[in-house]
Amino acid sequence: MAEPLANAASSSDGVRAALARTPTVRSRYESVVKGLLFAAAAVSVLTTIAIVYSLFRETVNFFDEVPIGDYLFGDKWTPLLNGDQQSFGVLPLIWGTLYLSLIGLAVAVPLGLLCAIYLSEYASPRVRKTIKPVLELLAGVPTIVFGFFALTFFTPEVLRGLVGLDIGTFNALGAGIVLGFLVLPTIASVAEDAMTAVPRALREGAFGLGANKRQVALRVVFPAALSGIVAALVLGASRAIGETVIILVAGGTVARLSVDPTEGFQSMAAYIAFVSRGEASTGSIEYLTLFAVGLTLFVMTLVLNIVSIRLVNKYRQVYD
Repeated sequence: MAEPLANAASSSDGVRAALARTPTVRSRYESVVKGLLFAAAAVSVLTTIAIVYSLFRETVNFFDEVPIGDYLFGDKWTPLLNGDQQSFGVLPLIWGTLYLSLIGLAVAVPLGLLCAIYLSEYASPRVRKTIKPVLELLAGVPTIVFGFFALTFFTPEVLRGLVGLDIGTFNALGAGIVLGFLVLPTIASVAEDAMTAVPRALREGAFGLGANKRQVALRVVFPAALSGIVAALVLGASRAIGETVIILVAGGTVARLSVDPTEGFQSMAAYIAFVSRGEASTGSIEYLTLFAVGLTLFVMTLVLNIVSIRLVNKYRQVYD
């Protein structure tokens, strides 16, 4: 019995040796490429960890001086004032961020989805090839241009002159609408890609059952592309929440709890940009507010992304 077992073991070792790959120039090249890709991914992860660590470290220092309850539930945000006028309630900043984003999304969502439906279902290939690059070119315009457009043209010429509103130079309405123009290409482009990816067989099946073009677009293609459309909306919302320059230039620098769109508002990102210009000395309580507000904004966008992932997974459609 010992000899057959020894022969089997020897045979197994021989098979293993035969299967073992001899390193070649190509396999070494692939190993180097794999290592470079891993290094790129590791740098991204480490950068994210470093950013979160720096936010947490300075935010802890901030909460050593300001009670967390006063920060989260206070309704007055005046950290740059002195004495008794100084207050650290972040609610006005959060409200300003959400309010301006809602105005922008009220413009961008319907226009963006209508553009996506037209380009995907109604436009001819020639028209689509012309309009889509122009639409995407709008997304490449620097945000500072949008900000000055809102401040020097949209507010005085359109809102005051054409519409006749009694509105201030810095206001939420003008900044929010122009913010919507900034977000519009993102929503339209991503949603159009999702609708175009819907298999043609679904459209042909619906036409075969007697549906017209509008019914196919709204009742077949739109629901089938819902996961991509949700991703487009969340991407647009994330961009609106994080937008800085338009709000800084045209929205004002006053954090307030109000619903009057003719007044100026300040968002969280705009506050960070405003104070980062040198208004606060390093290590001061005003300086630490940058990190507390930054961490709050980070948590808001993180929650938004988590919700979006759950929605995309819920409505995801898989086609063979």
